[in-house]
Amino acid sequence: MNIRKSFAALATIAALCFSPLAGNAAGKTDQDRKETKDSTTVRKAVKKSPFEKLQSEIKESAEGRFISLHKTSKGKVYIEYRKENLGRRVLAGGTVSTVSDPSSINVGYKYAKPVCFTVGLEDSVVVLKTPQTGASSMDPRMQKAMERNYTQNVFKRLSVSAFSPDSSSFFFDATSLIDDLKPKDKGFTVKGDGLTTWFSDMKAFDDNASIVINNNVETSRSFLGIKIVTGGGSMSSTVSFLLLPEDLMRPRIQDSRIGVFSTGNSNGGARIELSTEADGFKTYRIANRWRIEPTDVEAWKRGELTTVRKPILWYIDDAFPQEWKEPVRKAVLNWNIAFEKLGLKDVMQVRDFPSPEEDPQFDPDNLKYSCIRYIPNATMNAMGPSWVDPVTGEILNASVLVYNDVIRLINNWRFVQTAQVDERVRGKKLPKEVLDESLEYVVTHEIGHTLGLMHNMSASSTFPVDSLRSATFTAKYGTTPSIMDYARFNYIAQPSDKGVRLTPPTLGIYDEYAIDWLYRPVPEAADMWEEASIRERFIDEKASDPRFAYGAQQLGSGEYDPSARSEDLGDDPVKAGDYGISNLRYILSNLNTWITDDPDFSHRADLHSQIVSQYNRYLGNVLSQIGGIRLRQVKEGTPGQSVSVVPADVQRESLRWAFAQIRQSDWLDGREVTAGFPLHAPAANKVAQTMASELVTEAPARIILAASVADEGEAYSLSEYYDDLFDALFSEKRPASAIMTIQRSVVTLCAKSAGVSVKTALAAEYAGEDANEYGGETVEEADGEIAVPDGFGEDRSPYLKAVDTKAIDNRAGCSILFLKKLARVSDRRRHHGPSEYRAHYEQLYRIATGGR
Repeated sequence: MNIRKSFAALATIAALCFSPLAGNAAGKTDQDRKETKDSTTVRKAVKKSPFEKLQSEIKESAEGRFISLHKTSKGKVYIEYRKENLGRRVLAGGTVSTVSDPSSINVGYKYAKPVCFTVGLEDSVVVLKTPQTGASSMDPRMQKAMERNYTQNVFKRLSVSAFSPDSSSFFFDATSLIDDLKPKDKGFTVKGDGLTTWFSDMKAFDDNASIVINNNVETSRSFLGIKIVTGGGSMSSTVSFLLLPEDLMRPRIQDSRIGVFSTGNSNGGARIELSTEADGFKTYRIANRWRIEPTDVEAWKRGELTTVRKPILWYIDDAFPQEWKEPVRKAVLNWNIAFEKLGLKDVMQVRDFPSPEEDPQFDPDNLKYSCIRYIPNATMNAMGPSWVDPVTGEILNASVLVYNDVIRLINNWRFVQTAQVDERVRGKKLPKEVLDESLEYVVTHEIGHTLGLMHNMSASSTFPVDSLRSATFTAKYGTTPSIMDYARFNYIAQPSDKGVRLTPPTLGIYDEYAIDWLYRPVPEAADMWEEASIRERFIDEKASDPRFAYGAQQLGSGEYDPSARSEDLGDDPVKAGDYGISNLRYILSNLNTWITDDPDFSHRADLHSQIVSQYNRYLGNVLSQIGGIRLRQVKEGTPGQSVSVVPADVQRESLRWAFAQIRQSDWLDGREVTAGFPLHAPAANKVAQTMASELVTEAPARIILAASVADEGEAYSLSEYYDDLFDALFSEKRPASAIMTIQRSVVTLCAKSAGVSVKTALAAEYAGEDANEYGGETVEEADGEIAVPDGFGEDRSPYLKAVDTKAIDNRAGCSILFLKKLARVSDRRRHHGPSEYRAHYEQLYRIATGGR
């Protein structure tokens, strides 16, 4: 029999046996059938609605007026969103709350930028949209273009799971949304599944809600493009949602002549103002700032000191060492000095973390609260990030992270920069008053970042070097016009100087000026463009005073402006270097006398390393004048030069000075100090090797560009530089050890710079044979790019734009001539020079001739 037919027959028999008809045959009556029908109808009538079904799965809830959070028995999280808040803007993001390895992940930090979005409802779909920041328009004739071309971006779409019985709210599964918002970083990877990822504490209030997500993580670092796993552990993060005010702050358009962080469009570029009033679009960026508005505008206009509607409130971590809290508190309140000069009172406020009894809503990891956090790891740093409304530039949340070993950094700074004049720092541990004033400086600087201020690296270059030895001058101005500079401490002061201030100012005159531009209310302006014009005139008035100039931070190959160096002081790097090196020699000679509680020499070895690094900085500050280009943002009609090249004689003198220093750098390795240190190579030679890279790589790149923009007859050409470099390197037949290190490194780098040309032009000339028989390393051609500002404007990026100099790059040719000259000199010296130097010149000859 066919198996399929057999199963069909059995199914028919089973259906007859268990059907109502079969039951009737067993005694079922019509009444029985009616009761069965009625019970089926009841069961259908009580079928659960989506709302009821969801309610039956919910095991924990946090109810709030803005949103409510619900956890289900299936490990999911649902958001209940009030319809009355549809269209309102929400800020959402994740903060690290706890970690098992603080050396890799920082508690209190938001590794992923919080997201600003609106919540909309389309049929049964929740649509989250991020605002468009590409364009704006006050022209009514451009509104259709705005509506069609600059719409909001869809961030996420989620299905509605249920509506409340009165339809005032709706529920959606937010599990994936919360997962998207948790902290992320290239330094760690979240690992796990439903067993190792779970949700815990939930909170909900009138305008915010939060939930904790727990994960296992794998930490890693990148080395030569390869990911190397360094460890693992666990991490909990608080994802919070904050309802933003309905009325928007008026944006303040940036002015590139002042150092403030700015916000462009979503891709980081400039924004567009759509208008028919001018040919072409107007582009701009907006300054990042807190919303600071006087409570009584009329009283403020009359010159009365007025409170503000929403002060900037900071909370100090309860994990801080108790003795750190007071300098941290002072650092926050220091900025009230600048705000009070605007007529604004108690703008900056600070409190300790409140207890749950004092404030049951407080959560340091919630976006609603700005906190200063203590990070107990060995990082020698502090940082002050902030997060803004992408539409207006309003700063909505900020953090300051203070790492434990910033104290070690401060100790090092104070010792190598001020021990020559400050007896208090001549020990292994800083006394409390020195620690307090130094920590206050560090945190004040970071709070400045959270207020929207960038580094002003040119500030300290406006003070005369010798003024920093004056007690009266430094008492009034400190070491720099801006605490946002990297001026650090007064390494200019000499041992004989009395009463000289050794620290930066509490706030410099530039800092007060920057806060004025950024935060002074302009109620008389009709719109942001009129406000921009009013604020622009404020900067125009200060344009003739160099103390108010802004010098952007330089990164990487863009370090071409010697007046905008980090870690420098004064207007003359050579004079400052003389003072600084004299102090370092004095400090090093007294190291064993001042540091006595160091039986294993570890602390003295660390300080010695810091002295060497400081010496390197002084050399670098001077060498940066070779090919140096001073840059300023200058508006037409106001004083100043946008581009000015360091005079050729100053560039030559800088080269001579650096070689004079390196020739006598053996003091760095005095046996009376270093004898107890672990085995190490001489410091002077390491410094020389670093200097060689500057001489062959960075300096020539600057000279190429500087020569192209210098006034006629005033340029320091690259060929002149290579001639001077050659004379400085090879004027002595018996060079010092450090000079020999520079010679080897410079010649090797020149050969690499010339590349293939060296093999064909040099090897053939000196070998008289086919150049292809000889070695000689070929390297990729240098890109020849150097960064310069691209002019004054409202749309200028706060960072520096690279200029391609390939078209005028003649480094390879100059390197070939340099090496040809060296080949002749080294050829003579390898045969006829002092016997102890012949091997050295043999090596130089072979490098110069392509390896023969």
